[in-house]
Amino acid sequence: METTPSANRLHIGIFGRCNSGKSSLLNALAEQQTALVSQTPGTTTDPVVKSMEWPGIGAAVVTDTAGFDDDSELGALRLAQTVRAAERCDVALIVCSDADCGLEAEWAARFRERGVPVVAVLGRCDRIRDVPGAVASVARELGVQPVAVSARTGAGIASLRAAVAAAVGEGADATITGDLVTEGDVVLLVMPQDSAAPKGRLILPQVQTLRELLDKGCMAVCCTPDGMQRCLRSLSAPPKLVVTDSQAFAAVSAMTPAGSLLTSFSVLFAGYKGDIGLFVEGAAAIDALDNMSRVLIAEACTHAPAREDIGRVKLPRLLRAKAGAELRIDTVAGGDFPEDLTPYDLVIHCGGCMFNRRHVLARVGRAAAQGVPVTNYGIAIAALTGILDRVVYPGKRMDL
Repeated sequence: METTPSANRLHIGIFGRCNSGKSSLLNALAEQQTALVSQTPGTTTDPVVKSMEWPGIGAAVVTDTAGFDDDSELGALRLAQTVRAAERCDVALIVCSDADCGLEAEWAARFRERGVPVVAVLGRCDRIRDVPGAVASVARELGVQPVAVSARTGAGIASLRAAVAAAVGEGADATITGDLVTEGDVVLLVMPQDSAAPKGRLILPQVQTLRELLDKGCMAVCCTPDGMQRCLRSLSAPPKLVVTDSQAFAAVSAMTPAGSLLTSFSVLFAGYKGDIGLFVEGAAAIDALDNMSRVLIAEACTHAPAREDIGRVKLPRLLRAKAGAELRIDTVAGGDFPEDLTPYDLVIHCGGCMFNRRHVLARVGRAAAQGVPVTNYGIAIAALTGILDRVVYPGKRMDL
């Protein structure tokens, strides 16, 4: 469980008012003292995150958030952090400490609008005289039957775990390569190992794609761009699919056999983590960029920029060659992402391997709601190099 990347874990958020028992609930779920518990309102300031194994689900990340009714001097800042945590949330636990839960109902409605399952929790049930009456009242307010729990006694914790597992459901997990390959297919992974590549290891999208191909029963063959021709000659037949880094798209496309499908790790993750259809539509905005335009490049991870950095060097170079040397490009990384995107003519997001899908979709949704085109590194580079029509992704199966 501890080796499962955070982006691949189910993100469960605990939300409620100050002193509603959220931190005590996290401790009870983790079965250890993870969050600081106090009767003082506003004890939880920044979100407290705990990775754990959740029965019926597997690896999960549980986040305890600051109260959404915090009216202290720093309350607005704490609420902003709670809102950010909500954007990453796959399942929301809404904690009510009594029958008066109008504010909790508002938050539950917001989650449902985004398609996030809501599990209602009647906390501190050991302190409530009329538990059935309180349960009925919460059910009316939130529109869902709450689970009555006591973090102090442990009552209801097992039922809460089961309720979350039921809310998640047993739907088939999304896959990276989708319908592009099946068991027995040969897949060629072309991976540049330049100064931007981490020494001694592969980047996360490469590792996850390789593992999925092995799980599917595919035959994965790996090489660098300068060894691609030798690799192809060693194969008895062209590979079914060629996957490369977006930065090597042009060179790899020129060497890819006509009978092989072509894509990139970033394009695959555009569908795995985001809205691939919206990203393809957004790439059309590239043709309208000029010297007066402004573009936002968003990286999910934070790192020291390398000399050949794709988001800060290579992609800006391609954009300016297309739109003009005076094109304004802003870059944000990690959790930084503007609330107001309207100053931008285009948002280009990375593959999002460090984010869960809900987090990427929240950003995509913000751009769409503000009428700002949004695309992805791989899709943008394919468009800029003139090969977008050839590039495939799950759902865009191209018959050969």
